[in-house]
Amino acid sequence: MGEVVHWVLMLVAGVLSVLAGLFAIFNPLAGSIAAVTIAGWGFLILGVLELVAAFQAIGWGARLWAILLAVIAIIAGIQLLTDVLGGLFSLTFLLAVLFLASGVFKIIASFQTPGDLRWLVLLSGAVSLILAFMILSSFPASAMTILGILLGVELLSNGVSLITLSMMGRQVEA
Repeated sequence: MGEVVHWVLMLVAGVLSVLAGLFAIFNPLAGSIAAVTIAGWGFLILGVLELVAAFQAIGWGARLWAILLAVIAIIAGIQLLTDVLGGLFSLTFLLAVLFLASGVFKIIASFQTPGDLRWLVLLSGAVSLILAFMILSSFPASAMTILGILLGVELLSNGVSLITLSMMGRQVEA
């Protein structure tokens, strides 16, 4: 009985994830706002948890660093939640810089990768650079949509995976 509930819950979660992903893709501004809000709550919760954990740290040096990082995370979370538009711009720019740095490092790593699969690392680096260029070339307009599109793609991908896993769980049960 518990296994039936398990795959059914996974199926429901997958369907909801697919629907949320499609919503975010077809309404990228709302998806982008949702992404900033999720990030804001994530930083806020992370900061509070880090602050609690800071008092478990041994030694004043470790405790002060933990408190400092917790305060930064809390401030980032509050900032994202209170200034969603500013958060859209800053997170989009940060994402573009991340894609740019990731692309450069992957391309460098591809020349040091042995074997026939080196081209996959090179291709991955090129894709990261293209994404960075696409975001930066249309910035700040891209800030209104890119986070929502990426959130939608992730939710869609996650939903398809959950649905597939639930079907596998159903087959195992039968």
